[in-house]
Amino acid sequence: MGSRRKLGRQFGWLWGAYAVSAFGTWLAFDAFPMIAIMVLHAGAAQVSLLAAAGLAVGAAVALPLGPWMEFRRKRPVMIAMDVVRFAALTTVPVLFLLGRLTFAQLVVVSVVVSAADIAFTTASGACLKGLVPREDLLVANARFESTAWTATMLGPQIGGAAIGLFGPVMTVAANAVSFLLSAAGIRAIGDTEPRPARTGPPPRLRAGELLEGWRCILTHPTLRPLFFNQVLVGGLIMATAPLLAVLMLSSLGFAPWQYAMAFTLPCIGGLIGSRLAPRLSERFGRHRVMLISGALRACWLPGLAFVRPGTAGLVLVMVVELGLISCMGVFTPLYATYRLDRTPADRVARTLSAWSVSSKATVATLTALWGLLAAVTGPRIAIAIAGLLSLATPLLLPRHEHDASRSEQEPAPSHT
Repeated sequence: MGSRRKLGRQFGWLWGAYAVSAFGTWLAFDAFPMIAIMVLHAGAAQVSLLAAAGLAVGAAVALPLGPWMEFRRKRPVMIAMDVVRFAALTTVPVLFLLGRLTFAQLVVVSVVVSAADIAFTTASGACLKGLVPREDLLVANARFESTAWTATMLGPQIGGAAIGLFGPVMTVAANAVSFLLSAAGIRAIGDTEPRPARTGPPPRLRAGELLEGWRCILTHPTLRPLFFNQVLVGGLIMATAPLLAVLMLSSLGFAPWQYAMAFTLPCIGGLIGSRLAPRLSERFGRHRVMLISGALRACWLPGLAFVRPGTAGLVLVMVVELGLISCMGVFTPLYATYRLDRTPADRVARTLSAWSVSSKATVATLTALWGLLAAVTGPRIAIAIAGLLSLATPLLLPRHEHDASRSEQEPAPSHT
């Protein structure tokens, strides 16, 4: 089967580097808010500011990085971003031990890590397109996706135990080390990466160059609807997360362990879905499976508005999350492959950077807006409104299979 295909030693190092950093990230999941609350005694407004600033300001800082890295080798950029994240996160336990940790320091570290995340993700997508043959991209993306869901399922559980034993600061230190290990893994790939060829004059960080990624997305007949679909769906899902936490933990009286279980156990659906994606694609066609899984993904969010106290409510959340995450597990590697297939080789970095910046900015904006909406209507109604809006998002998916088929028949761009 295609999902069992060997992709080579270089991909193995890239996959291993991704795995260790993903587990480190989820090990320290919610560590910053916990440090702000437990160590710095921050209030709700400061915790919200910490989350929003990391996304919004980090996205703004990362904006010029796409054009900057377009015609540079991507592996050195990835190593540099890993080192930056390691250095930034290491300042947290060091200043904590010195008794000089401040809330402003957490905000600065959050911004730096968020910007480095965008740059790393952008470079890794371009690196993957040059490292793996076009026919193996879906298998590679499916493996990344299954790893992500495994880390999501196990990381917070281990991290929660570690926080209980050692405190949240130590999980930040462990996350920092994971980025150092990731850098070592990427370095082990080797230095055989060719320098990308320029197809025009050297890019300058002018306004037009900064917007080139969005221009590539918005003028492409199939990337454009996929972009709006993915950004909007991701934003609506993330905007409801803090509202559901308030609803379950405060209004409905669920215990923290029940809340955690409701979101970690369904991650098995993401693991299964990502494993099935290449097989479903082989049997039913890549575009059809992406369209169906993308449409089904939008149907689950409204169910979270009906959560009630007790076991029945907990089961409802788990069923909804299982359905949502399973569809995401199938859809994400297909859409990631679809996006790489249709992005010109000399615009990959700028396109992926624009996509990541837009996603993070949308999440930050919708999270803030839905927080205000919940203050007026209550969390349940705000979640219901997000769910109803999500039902319209399948209309934004690229629906014409003949467009996808024609693109797939075009020769893969050269990487010289």
